[in-house]
Amino acid sequence: MENACIWNWNYWLRGVRMKEIKVGLIGFGTVGQGLAEVLFMQQERMPKRTGMRIELAAIADKSAKALPERFAHIPLVQNGQDVINNPDIDIVVELIGGIEPAKSFMLAAIAAGKHVVTANKALLAQEGRDIFAAAAAKGVCVGFEASVGGGIPVIKALREGLVANRILSISGIMNGTANYILSRMTDEGIPFAEVLAEAQRLGFAEADPSYDVEGIDTAHKLAILMSMAYGMHITHREVNTEGISRIEPLDIELAREFGYRIKLLAISRNHGDHVEARVHPTMVPQDHLLASISGAYNAIHFHGDCAGNILLYGLGAGKVPTGSAVAADVVDIARDIACGSIGRVPPLSYLSDQFTPRRITPMDELYGPYYFRFTVLDQPGVLASIAGILSEQDISIESVIQKGRKESGGAVPLVIVTHAAQESSVERALARINTLEAVTAPAVKIRIFEDE
Repeated sequence: MENACIWNWNYWLRGVRMKEIKVGLIGFGTVGQGLAEVLFMQQERMPKRTGMRIELAAIADKSAKALPERFAHIPLVQNGQDVINNPDIDIVVELIGGIEPAKSFMLAAIAAGKHVVTANKALLAQEGRDIFAAAAAKGVCVGFEASVGGGIPVIKALREGLVANRILSISGIMNGTANYILSRMTDEGIPFAEVLAEAQRLGFAEADPSYDVEGIDTAHKLAILMSMAYGMHITHREVNTEGISRIEPLDIELAREFGYRIKLLAISRNHGDHVEARVHPTMVPQDHLLASISGAYNAIHFHGDCAGNILLYGLGAGKVPTGSAVAADVVDIARDIACGSIGRVPPLSYLSDQFTPRRITPMDELYGPYYFRFTVLDQPGVLASIAGILSEQDISIESVIQKGRKESGGAVPLVIVTHAAQESSVERALARINTLEAVTAPAVKIRIFEDE
């Protein structure tokens, strides 16, 4: 195979017509336009790197009436099936998002013997098992670099760069919209609803932002990474997921006083026979690298038994950054076609017959430190009552802050940071504390991040 690659390269160097790879694109939205832009910008450099001409040969989009002038020479059709049926197309790129008709287009392309590329993390996290099985049976490639981390080459790093490692943990900021909102709340003290409305006006957040702010998008990405890291089948539904919509400026202010910043983190730790799978707001120590990730940026951390700590950082979304990740998949597949090496690297890192089931660690088995905020009447004995209930559940207090004494009998925030405790004990304690007459609102609980 290596000799075949060298031959193809030398063949081009001698001035003979280079190999052409034709790409069909289904979906000309933000990312689809980004792919077209990248291929256009890199049209002179790409042959120098690959020995091939990679041509965008057809675009399908049911809503596009015309293409920008520089792409006007590319045939535009309404139905994605027309791209799939085109016998000249080598690689079909699906960039319409959602489950259907994206899944049907992907499976139809695979059945037609086309290699496929997608940025659709929801589709892969929910239906990926069917897609990867179909591709393996047909002997075609599936590229999905852009499904996690936007322009960050996280899939390739995990699949190839860390192949000699047992992955011990995955953690990170995987949604730029949520991180942008938390960053603005932290730096400027703006309430969640106000920042979200502004993010929607600026185009950082969708009209329906629930996938981003409720952690669902992050859960999709974590499920994909866990499948690759551990060789297990997992969907986003098995990832315990909490969002950021209940975070208040007061909690962000108090987190700063304790030396933390609040981030929406994806966390998975590999315990051998069971693995953690969770997405939730987390207090990160201010001196930790993840605490410094601001705005729409993403950062994904792996810990390998050989490589140690690896942090990948960059733009997690955006037209051109994500388009560059899609283009990287197209180039990888084009190189495999040229070298006759289809299937050289399993798309999910593990061979398909080597996937093994793992138990997902129940949340009540987790063990770590916590931040609690209680809203209590400013009366003698309230702290002692709460501390007593925590003690009964073997929850040790590390520090306490009680904010501004109000008029007699008024409600004030009482904040407690604990040493490591078991989540089941925490839930029992909070359930009892919430029934106290002096407690006027449900307790707020935020987990505190600890490196392994």
